[in-house]
Amino acid sequence: MVMLPEKDQQIIEAHTGLIHRVVIGCQNRDMVPDLDEILKQAEQNGWLQLVAAVRKILGGSRDTTILKNLDEEDAVIVGSILRGLQNPETLPDLGKGVNGAMAAPGLAAMIHGARTGNLETLQLLGNMAQQMMHAGGDMARLAGILRPLVQGNREPEELTEGMSEEGEKLVMGILAELEKMDQRH
Repeated sequence: MVMLPEKDQQIIEAHTGLIHRVVIGCQNRDMVPDLDEILKQAEQNGWLQLVAAVRKILGGSRDTTILKNLDEEDAVIVGSILRGLQNPETLPDLGKGVNGAMAAPGLAAMIHGARTGNLETLQLLGNMAQQMMHAGGDMARLAGILRPLVQGNREPEELTEGMSEEGEKLVMGILAELEKMDQRH
């Protein structure tokens, strides 16, 4: 992980879900069906420059000139996305200060993609599982249930066994997102 100033790290941690979604969306747009909606919400909340930069990245631009004209917070987020596209190991840890509301949809999209046979997503999920195992605690437990989730297990009691309340909330969020995705297909 790249060592960043504490303020930058806090910005990245607050936007981990978005960063992961954009990186996933660049690899396979179908994996993040809610990304356009999230970007529209961000625009409505005044994040016009950030959304414009993200749309350029989604359009294929990887040039750091995208960072020009961005305020400090937007530049940190966009920089993290660009680094994550070059080297997925630089992506922020989904388990650190996990915001289940943001992490659940991204993880569910990856699980759904892997379940539907997307090899890139399956590999990315495998890499994430290794990182999660190293994190220990709920993240290690979550890594352990990724395969059952990909295989279709949706039993909350079984999947949340041994997790803290926060871990359980994350798994329940993932299950809710997967249910929505399953209904669409």
